[in-house]
Amino acid sequence: MQKLPSVRQLQYFVTLDELGHFGRAAEACFVSQSAFSTAIQELELTLGAQLVDRTNRRVTINSVGREVAVQARICLQELQDITRLAREREGPLSGKLVLGVIPTIGPFLLPTMLKKLRRTFPKLQLYLREQRSDELYAGLQAGNIDLLLMALPFPLKNVETQVLFQDGFLLACRRDTALVDPAKFSVDELHPESVLLLEDGHCLRDHAVSACHISELDKVNRFAASSLHTLLEMVESDLGITFIPEMAQGSALLRGTHIATHPVQSAGHRDIALIWRKGSNHGDDFRALGDFIAENR
Repeated sequence: MQKLPSVRQLQYFVTLDELGHFGRAAEACFVSQSAFSTAIQELELTLGAQLVDRTNRRVTINSVGREVAVQARICLQELQDITRLAREREGPLSGKLVLGVIPTIGPFLLPTMLKKLRRTFPKLQLYLREQRSDELYAGLQAGNIDLLLMALPFPLKNVETQVLFQDGFLLACRRDTALVDPAKFSVDELHPESVLLLEDGHCLRDHAVSACHISELDKVNRFAASSLHTLLEMVESDLGITFIPEMAQGSALLRGTHIATHPVQSAGHRDIALIWRKGSNHGDDFRALGDFIAENR
């Protein structure tokens, strides 16, 4: 029988890949640096490949090592799934679950929903990771995240998706603005660079452009915001108007501001969905969680 890497070796190597330093990685794994280095060398011997390029000053995970690190994370995640399977008798949605959520959903949907979730599933240990869509998707594929709460459309492969609900868009502008007449709003009549959006990389930017039919990109200001909070600060200063998701209406981001929101005629929407790796053993649990979110949002 072919010799296989041990779980300990894979855990050590994943930690080394994350920290990029033998000393810090050994400390994180609560072992001496010599024992840690020996385990990595044993892993390389087992696999018959060098994973780490070593110099006196730095450690570099080479291309083979990066591929091994991705698969190691998936293997470790599968091992955790085996443990979960053994615990299923404790009831649905129990144990550790890492949920990735984008910043244009988390602040509006999660606060109220999480309180209800804790009461309904007290054995669920939910860990949240808030990042952009591309970063979350990479984390899901690498095995660092179990489940994503994202807005669609977004290019995805090898996943299963459960659409929970649709989230429309609202016009947001300063109440006394002269940039737009909300009662007679038309994208075509906007002045050049009057639309403020998030910077590239935020899916909300693309969704707003599509849903609100902004076909003339000269309407979009070249200065983009790095967060929804910054975007609304710019609108508060009357530097332009923007489009925000309906779920943000009445949120803390808008309370105490001079920003008013208005419906946009014929505006489209984004789909809010749960996403997990295809073939996961916990698809039924994930769908149950999706049903709970949809009913308690």
